[in-house]
Amino acid sequence: MNIVTLLPFIVLIGAMFLMTRSAKNKQRQAAQMRDQMHPGTGVRTIGGMYATVKEVSDDTVLLEVAPGVHAIYAKNAIGAVLEDAEYNRIVHGIEPHESETPVVPDDASSLTESEAPADKKIDLGKGEAAEGEKAAEPESKDAEKAAEDTKDAKRDGKQDGDADAK
Repeated sequence: MNIVTLLPFIVLIGAMFLMTRSAKNKQRQAAQMRDQMHPGTGVRTIGGMYATVKEVSDDTVLLEVAPGVHAIYAKNAIGAVLEDAEYNRIVHGIEPHESETPVVPDDASSLTESEAPADKKIDLGKGEAAEGEKAAEPESKDAEKAAEDTKDAKRDGKQDGDADAK
């Protein structure tokens, strides 16, 4: 046989070997993660529910979904074992200490010191001037529309209420 005819089969077997190897590695890592569970650990199920581990058995886990509410899940249903800080941030809304994370400004204006006067502020809200301008606009638009209507009526020889029927 020629090597060229065997080459596609060799490549196919090699690809299958690599795929099964990576799948086994993922399964092994998931099993190690599930073995890290102990009572008091925060977990996320594959369905997206966050809970606290109360008991760990061979194939099942007793989870406390809410205070006083317990549910039994299969170990395979645990999607992730969370660190305490991450679990508290997601479930209880407790943010980590602000001194640990650096403060990043939203814009560059806080990075540069400008010597512009601080008393000159721009009013972005609806003020009296903005309301006055809005009130003047509809009146001018109504006046323009009325002028156009009278021009159209004079040109057609008709006025409001007249019909073409004879």
